Amino acid sequence: MEKLHFNFDTTDAIKKPVHVGVVASGDLEVIFRPTDKQTEINIVTGSDGFHDVWENVLTRFFDRYPVKANIEINDFGSTPGVVNLRLTQALEALKDEK
Repeated sequence: MEKLHFNFDTTDAIKKPVHVGVVASGDLEVIFRPTDKQTEINIVTGSDGFHDVWENVLTRFFDRYPVKANIEINDFGSTPGVVNLRLTQALEALKDEK
């Protein structure tokens, strides 16, 4: 098990928390919470040694969607595609709440 931490300078604040996904084999859950600071991401993953992969996926995502949130990710061996899918689903859930 590995714990990872990332920060991103982003601009688009959220107003409500959102939760998508579940922790299960090959999947993950993502929780977005409002913040007035920079985006902070805390990840707990069952797959060790993938820091650079996580950093690349998250950098691409936040370059495209500069959402400002405190984000918790609980991972159980998901692929980069699933990570991007869950992050995008969280954005969609935020849009539905407006």
